[in-house]
Amino acid sequence: MAQRSETLDDFYKRYPHVSSIQSGIGNFNVNRRDSCNRYAPYNRRDYFKISLIIGKGNLYFADKTITINSNALAFFNPQVPYAWEALSEKQAGFYCLFTGEFINTHGNESILESPLFQIGGNPVFFINDQQVAHISNIFEKMLQERDSDYVHKYELIRNYVNLIIHEALKLKPTESYTHTNASSRIASLFTELLERQFPVDSLEHSLKLRTANDYAERLSIHPNHLNRAVKEVTGKTTTDHISERITREAKALLLHTDWSVSQIGYCLGFEYPAYFNNFFKKQTNLTPNSIRKAVV
Repeated sequence: MAQRSETLDDFYKRYPHVSSIQSGIGNFNVNRRDSCNRYAPYNRRDYFKISLIIGKGNLYFADKTITINSNALAFFNPQVPYAWEALSEKQAGFYCLFTGEFINTHGNESILESPLFQIGGNPVFFINDQQVAHISNIFEKMLQERDSDYVHKYELIRNYVNLIIHEALKLKPTESYTHTNASSRIASLFTELLERQFPVDSLEHSLKLRTANDYAERLSIHPNHLNRAVKEVTGKTTTDHISERITREAKALLLHTDWSVSQIGYCLGFEYPAYFNNFFKKQTNLTPNSIRKAVV
């Protein structure tokens, strides 16, 4: 089951009862979850998705498994692959999906700037009955507008999507995303460049940037300057971040693809399987094959 990117066309093929809707500016759709499939394959999508999940299941997100055992609000972006496995017969709630072009209009800040869609964050918020009722009401309004003849309905729907985003932001601790100094800016640029290399979704893919020197050269700064900035802001070295991110991707590929260990190692920039095995064991105290055997 090789990792790939699911398109909107793929989505509508999986759910033939759902009509494709084109808003004119990007793509948007909203529906109830009561007819969702019990399993959604592990893929990266080329669209954003927000789900109000009523029902139990496992969300396989990057290299993590998040058990959904109570009502939850989940946010997904095109950069991170995921799969869904329903564990309860009852599956209810709502979902909306949309492209970046739909939500980012009039020069608005990219939705990826929102903490909810940040790579490496936790995409799931467990919510109480009162919050479920409030968010369900917003989804119901989106459904009504989707089927209405109102000329500006998509502008109104866009506001409803942003309202859900802000409701979720209230659930998060207040965080500052302002870059107060040069070190913060450099660390942010490094993190963005690192995450841009992932996920690995093709056997033809091979990491172009593997070392701290590679990143420093791409950012046009001295390696020592880059490492000082990243260490000052995060407490970890540039190499630590690179190694941890490669390890997370390796785990995801081992768990969710049928690629051989040597193929995975090559895609992650290791010329020889022994180099990848040694790296992985140093990072995890486990061999790549032992990860697969543990879930068989």
